[in-house]
Amino acid sequence: ITVEVPVHFVDEDKSPGMKRGAVLNIVRHELQLDCPSNAIPDQIDISLDGLDVGASIHISAVTLPKGVVSHISDRDFTIATLVAPSALKSETDAAEAAEVAAA
Repeated sequence: ITVEVPVHFVDEDKSPGMKRGAVLNIVRHELQLDCPSNAIPDQIDISLDGLDVGASIHISAVTLPKGVVSHISDRDFTIATLVAPSALKSETDAAEAAEVAAA
């Protein structure tokens, strides 16, 4: 059967990007999965371990339980990305603009 299962992100404390203030931009809060009716997962845990700013998590990187597959199989879609916080991005943009103006 096809079901929608929530995504749960774990290991934020093991992510260099999250430690530096990155924002987890969740593209898909739920995954559409095909699975047997007696093996519907409560949630899908996705580890942020080792991920830095700019990293993207795609369905191909997610370990699904045995017998469970993504309903969307024609593309490697993005589930979430780690993005720089707006404040840091604004500071970087301002610094780059100042460098261009000074040149």
